[in-house]
Amino acid sequence: MPKRLDIRLIAPSGYADDRAACHRGIERLQAAGHRVHGTDVVDRVFLRFAGSDAERAADINQLADPSVPLPDLVMAVCGGYGAIAVLDRLDFSGLAARFRDSACALVGHGDFTAIQCALYARSAIGSLHGPMLAPDFGAAYLRESTWRHFWQTVTSPRTAIHWTSADEQQDLQVEGTLWGGNLSSLCSLVGTPYLPTIDDGILYVEESGEQAWRIERMLFELKLAGVLDGQRAILIGGLGGQRVSEYDNGYDIEHALQRFAHASGLPVVRGLTFGNGPDKGTMPFGARAELELVDGAGTLSVSGYRYAGAADNGVATL
Repeated sequence: MPKRLDIRLIAPSGYADDRAACHRGIERLQAAGHRVHGTDVVDRVFLRFAGSDAERAADINQLADPSVPLPDLVMAVCGGYGAIAVLDRLDFSGLAARFRDSACALVGHGDFTAIQCALYARSAIGSLHGPMLAPDFGAAYLRESTWRHFWQTVTSPRTAIHWTSADEQQDLQVEGTLWGGNLSSLCSLVGTPYLPTIDDGILYVEESGEQAWRIERMLFELKLAGVLDGQRAILIGGLGGQRVSEYDNGYDIEHALQRFAHASGLPVVRGLTFGNGPDKGTMPFGARAELELVDGAGTLSVSGYRYAGAADNGVATL
């Protein structure tokens, strides 16, 4: 049974077009004993966004208000687009002061990557790249592995993900700062003060709905911008939605990743489940990680991340 938590919902990006999924997710969280706050954001709609820029920024800035108790967990409702438009409205100094001695954790993926990068770059606040209310906890079929690893991670000081890679990859053992997220969101922050500078990184990326050549181009953008200069490995998560046309002459996501790995000279590791897709592990952002790959068996061990008041000192595993 997961530790019972106070959970606050925020919607910094697109609006939730599947209200049934949102309510299903809320009911599941409540049935597990958690208290869910901020449910009004589920019904907010302004153009394609979950409220105006000011409203969506206020959801996050409320966390900097010392008169408002911090929850154990802040969870994004869904992704889409819109987070980048609120970054220059956030109270980074107030958030840094409020979170300095707090166990409050933040979680989301996709477009939420922009918020995560900005919080880390400007306020040194780590977070969790993991499931969200509508697409994951509100799914018609709740993935047990996603649910279990999330709660184990969010209430534990250490987490681990194990996988088996079908690719022929060289054995690997590296340590570094784990960070990343949605690839297009990362690229949108290049040249801004909201993209962290991490010199010993293990970068993880995921994407949805982008063609193979677009993914290759975005990876090259990170390389040419110098973002990859301090990285020790790149972890590839869900990359769904590619189509191969006649013009591609067989070029697909496999070719894109092979070409990029050769050009970058970095280990590009596949086989992990995070980001796009129904099964996903929870990946801390800004934590210390050890990556090991031996004979196709991979282990990612992470510690030192922000978690919501651990029930014990166990290690979360997937």
